[in-house]
Amino acid sequence: MHYDLIIIGTGSAGLPAGMYASRYKINNLIIGGQPGGALATSHKVENWPGVISAPGKEIMDDFAAHAVASGSEILQELVTDFQKTESGFAMKTTSWKELTSDYVVLATGNKYRHLGVKWEDEFLGKWVSYCATCDWMFFKDREVVIVGGWNTAMTEALYLAEICKKVTLVHRRDTFRSEDIWIDKAREADNIEFVLNEEVDEIAGGLFMEKVILKSGKEIPADGIFVAIGSDADTKLVDHLNPTKDDEGCLVVDARQETSIKGLYAAGDVTTNSNKFKQTIMSAAEGCLTANSIHEDILKS
Repeated sequence: MHYDLIIIGTGSAGLPAGMYASRYKINNLIIGGQPGGALATSHKVENWPGVISAPGKEIMDDFAAHAVASGSEILQELVTDFQKTESGFAMKTTSWKELTSDYVVLATGNKYRHLGVKWEDEFLGKWVSYCATCDWMFFKDREVVIVGGWNTAMTEALYLAEICKKVTLVHRRDTFRSEDIWIDKAREADNIEFVLNEEVDEIAGGLFMEKVILKSGKEIPADGIFVAIGSDADTKLVDHLNPTKDDEGCLVVDARQETSIKGLYAAGDVTTNSNKFKQTIMSAAEGCLTANSIHEDILKS
């Protein structure tokens, strides 16, 4: 089946891209595995304008409903094969559907690196977080652990220190790769404790998270844990086309969100735009911009 535009990714960039494309009368399909993307796993979201507080899934369900009401089609499948053709793009899905399009928006986001420890997945969205600016409000005046040694871990530790009773930063080495300015500021904070040369072995608790157990056997009482050991842009579908990336693996896009591959646009956490500020509002804006840019291309063709 042929579409003017296929959007790969059913999250906070892909769904708005489809919604705006439909408003431009662009025949589009939004395809992806997990409905709602990463935000749908958040227990509560309190930084989306117009909604004081709501589960991430509820917000993303509204995103999807809006896209469908505007005229988009949503297919809950994964793309297994993706190719550039002379006239556009061709792909296959997990159910062997064969799809073609003139344009593509890649909105596959990024994948946070996980610790791979016991109860990490089970506590996700409750007491395990990969984004301090997203979930800090649930840990006000509580004790938390943050894991990592780069800028993200250090700046998030400082951010959490303003809100939480105590922040324990666990790092597997005795030196950091963060910039000195952030290290110095973190060391000056009265409620940030450093635990070095240690790795998390288990997240433990019952109805609620109670502690973090390290590989040495040491236990750290904690109400939550923030994992800041990096993330990887999910570009595997297009890597064989050799699109231009930055040194962190994000797709380099221009001001119109187009990649170095003609007709292939990208939006959200997978790109270099929005100063890599990985927030739903930024992804949604980039998704809308891709639809506008593709509409301009169609008018010129």
